[in-house]
Amino acid sequence: MKLVIVTAVGVFQKDILKLFKEANIENLSTSDIEGFKNKASVLMESQWFSREPLSNESLLFFSFTEEKNIDTLFNLIQAYNTTLETNNPIRAIVVPVERYI
Repeated sequence: MKLVIVTAVGVFQKDILKLFKEANIENLSTSDIEGFKNKASVLMESQWFSREPLSNESLLFFSFTEEKNIDTLFNLIQAYNTTLETNNPIRAIVVPVERYI
């Protein structure tokens, strides 16, 4: 059993849920998060009234699942990211679970 964590901008929610389903990961949780990029961009420099960094509405998905499902999910995410026209790819990590009840 492992913990897979996926983050992405909010507009990808339906697509990510589809990827989890295709990877046979039926049980997952999600949470709204706010994503920031520290790198100064042209868009940030063009703000007249604020020097605060811009944030993106983002989502965090996580699930405890078997390694074979995670391998499938990672392959699906890699393929999905190659089709993106934005600089906001889906990110995923795996955390081993030593014990669980």
